[in-house]
Amino acid sequence: MSSKSTLTAFRRLIIAWFKKHGRDLPWRRTRDPYRILVSEFMLQQTQVSRVEGFYHRFLESYPDIETLARATPAMVRESWEGLGYYRRAANLHQLARTVHGEQGGVIPQDIEGLRALPGVGRYTAGAVATFAYEAAQPAVDTNVARVIRRAFHPRAGKAARDQEKLWKTAQALVPRAGASAWRFNQGIMELGAVICTAREARCWECPVARACSTGRRTLKAGRSLPRSKPPSRKGR
Repeated sequence: MSSKSTLTAFRRLIIAWFKKHGRDLPWRRTRDPYRILVSEFMLQQTQVSRVEGFYHRFLESYPDIETLARATPAMVRESWEGLGYYRRAANLHQLARTVHGEQGGVIPQDIEGLRALPGVGRYTAGAVATFAYEAAQPAVDTNVARVIRRAFHPRAGKAARDQEKLWKTAQALVPRAGASAWRFNQGIMELGAVICTAREARCWECPVARACSTGRRTLKAGRSLPRSKPPSRKGR
């Protein structure tokens, strides 16, 4: 685990960068757990640019969890048509029926309750907890895992113990305060989507390069940081 000062510097830089450069995405304008769940199910293996239009149309048809729960499977699949990976739609529909029928329409706030829902794994539970309820929980998707690996655990592989190490570091990074936890998790996810990408780690324009193991090596090799500029609008 990195030192507390390194984690603190990394956290502050991420939050400051996100405040200036974070994309204005529709699911970032809400704390409604149902809408957050819809966005997270849609974003699985699908780019932001494709999801935005589907997200709005789906919510027009199913504005709340009760409406979705009362729909037929055929109706839900039709509303999902064109987005692909239809198992996501079936899981979301089953989740809505479970929450509406067994939990009074209230989506749980705690990680255990969220993970008990159909189609909700470790990442989605963390995402809903922090993005809807501003809980100090990590949400480690592919982008976040990549950033943390490059920054703190460059030798980490795909073994379970290495993945657990990434989650442990993510938990240590999340601020205790609610709004700050939301901003940090959105920010590190954004960084992995638009700068620290799978194709290239653009350390020379990364806001946390000097607090990152990979970034420090890159800069030491001779690449200097130019003035900050907004990220590309593409990415997850």
